[in-house]
Amino acid sequence: MRSSRAPQPGASAQTVAVVGAGVVGLCTALQAQRQGYRVTLIDRDAPGQGASFGNAGYLATELIDPLSSGKTLRGALAMLLDPHGPLALPLGYLHRSLPWLLRFVAAARPAQVARSRDGLLALNRAALPAWRRCLADIGASQQLRQSGYLLVWESAGRLEEARAHARYLQQWGVHSELVDAARVAQLEPALAGTVKHALYFPEACQVREPYELCRQLFAAFEARGGCFVQQAVEHLSADAQQVRVQIAGTALSVDRAVICAGAWSKKLLQGTGIEVPLEAERGYHLSLDSPVIRLNRPIGSAERRFVISPLDSGLRAVGFTELGGLRLKPIRRRGKTLRRHSQALIPALADPSLQTSEWMGHRPTLPDSLPVIDRHPQHARLLFAFGNQHLGLTQAAISAELVVSLMAGETPPIDLRPYRVDRF
Repeated sequence: MRSSRAPQPGASAQTVAVVGAGVVGLCTALQAQRQGYRVTLIDRDAPGQGASFGNAGYLATELIDPLSSGKTLRGALAMLLDPHGPLALPLGYLHRSLPWLLRFVAAARPAQVARSRDGLLALNRAALPAWRRCLADIGASQQLRQSGYLLVWESAGRLEEARAHARYLQQWGVHSELVDAARVAQLEPALAGTVKHALYFPEACQVREPYELCRQLFAAFEARGGCFVQQAVEHLSADAQQVRVQIAGTALSVDRAVICAGAWSKKLLQGTGIEVPLEAERGYHLSLDSPVIRLNRPIGSAERRFVISPLDSGLRAVGFTELGGLRLKPIRRRGKTLRRHSQALIPALADPSLQTSEWMGHRPTLPDSLPVIDRHPQHARLLFAFGNQHLGLTQAAISAELVVSLMAGETPPIDLRPYRVDRF
């Protein structure tokens, strides 16, 4: 067990345990400190080593539609049959994922899609201001840059699709510009000439390096007296006076606790009498050390369904929705698919001398694509912030502000009813 900076003895501030040291947990721990709580952060891994480690660094505030929709269901079979498609259901896990899949299909009802979109829109609109507040507070504003974002199409026949998507987003206040191939080439000279048009989001932002961001958040947490315990949480219990966090044969008693354990949150909640249909959606990334191949901003492919992003450490290609749980080993061919897509968009990446590395992590995904930001229905001292699916980095800072305001008895600036833990 690793422990650092134990809370100061004799301090009168209320104590909080934050379970999970990914980007949501780190932001939550810092936000609780800002509200005067003494915070212990607990994770079985080092801070920032889970799903937060492998994302593309892009704050995808334009993703306001839930994963489950009529359009997704109509295209699911084609995506599954495509050997290089973005969707995979490993046969060895299919029997376990089936109940979740049935809920996912049910979430495609128009009324639920509208509720999910409204919930995502509320969080995404508040996401960037929350990140700016968080990073300014710890002196790390340089981690965030207004990079812009390009969503590209390689098929000239899908021009109307791009136009319709721009019109759709505009009605929700998401601004984009339709640009032709010549303008794309000016914005991103490294892209292949096969790109016919794109939507350009000039206001989009990214972080320079996701893991370094987590390191800076953790450094600020420790500098402010936070305690980190590197140990798996075995069980949680709560009563009217305290929350008990069981770790490695001992129990930590705190005034309050917030569960931010991502895909591992489901098991912890089961111990408190709550069942949530949380699935571990596996995502993959390919990192490419390419000092002479430059991108100016993240690039998304509307047809290939992946994102490639420039980070301080090099280029990172991210993709796949794979329902495979927490225990299956990574499927090696996913890296080959990301390599194939990356080289198709950026021909210079076909250089065999480029150094590459592959990674797989677990996104916490609920059928309606909304996170849980709530307190336990019977135990008000136990709170939750998890389930942000593909938007964990995007929504981390605002999720932290919301759950801590709830914990402090304040009225959150966003209606939290869509994110109730008992909505299922």
